[in-house]
Amino acid sequence: MMRHSTTHAETLRHQKADAAGRRDGSRRFVEKLLQSRESTLFVVLLLLIGATALAEPQFLNLQNLRDVLLNVSIISLLTAGMTIVILMRHIDLSIGSTVGISAYAVGSLYVTFPHMPVVVALASGIAIGLVAGAINGLLVAVGRVPSLVATLSTLYIFRGADYAWVHGGQINATSLPEAFSRLATGSVFGVPSLVLIAAALLVALSVYLKQFRPGREHYAIGSNLEAARLAGINVERRVMAGFLISGAIAGLAGALWLARFGTVEAGTAKGIELQVVAAAVVGSVAITGGVGTILGATLGALVLGVISIALVVLHVSPFWEQAIEGALIVAAIATDTLLARSVAKRMMRKREHG
Repeated sequence: MMRHSTTHAETLRHQKADAAGRRDGSRRFVEKLLQSRESTLFVVLLLLIGATALAEPQFLNLQNLRDVLLNVSIISLLTAGMTIVILMRHIDLSIGSTVGISAYAVGSLYVTFPHMPVVVALASGIAIGLVAGAINGLLVAVGRVPSLVATLSTLYIFRGADYAWVHGGQINATSLPEAFSRLATGSVFGVPSLVLIAAALLVALSVYLKQFRPGREHYAIGSNLEAARLAGINVERRVMAGFLISGAIAGLAGALWLARFGTVEAGTAKGIELQVVAAAVVGSVAITGGVGTILGATLGALVLGVISIALVVLHVSPFWEQAIEGALIVAAIATDTLLARSVAKRMMRKREHG
């Protein structure tokens, strides 16, 4: 009888242990899912698409998918450039103005030189972006001007120069050759060419950050500036490089913007920097530096892009878009703060047990 009771007690203990193990396993899985912001964003993206499709079945059609991908392509490129800057605890608010002046400059070149090759047009946009990035980089890395102040100033300077140059005029799609317009209208195996260009650049930037020493140095600078200096990192050169990359991407985005929309004027891309910052923050790029990935930033841009199209499909006022973006930024920052506190507490407990 006693032996039977002992066996029964042991069975109960094993069952309790198994249940506790399953609970721990589930908790660890949830924690890992929450800590992997890319996984969380992917789930949120699927839920958004599913919920919108249930409310409006016409949402899931090829045209809407194409529109989302085309709109997100340019935003995701700008977000990737912004990510590199934010990783170092800086910000580039001038990208919208750089996009605008680059788009108009490339369009003006086509008005003067109608047969200009597409490669030359794209290179021209990149060159303009590099000049803008160099100005920002010199102000921040050499002049020690806070990036928020420096790039806010150049935002107005570049936009003012654009208005003075354009002087009420605009570039129309009729001034552009068909080969250039095909960057946005063409496709390869059904995938828009613009999407493929953006995807290739995003992969290249992701590999740069993960696999190459200069890319990893961006993380080191944002994580601990003094430690990065002690480790022998040339902080000024790396900050300069970050702003050059961001500027070059903005210049290229301006040329692609021209191909996408065909018509540009002095106000082109005005305010787009706020969308880009929102996409970066929602996409797990910590505004405090040192944390973030190109994949996460791209998913953030996709989430905001799907929300934008969903509001149109559901006939919701577009004014809600900005409110939703603001709410997502607050939610992303709050999540980062809670996760940071959780990790800090866990590390403290490990040290105490040690």
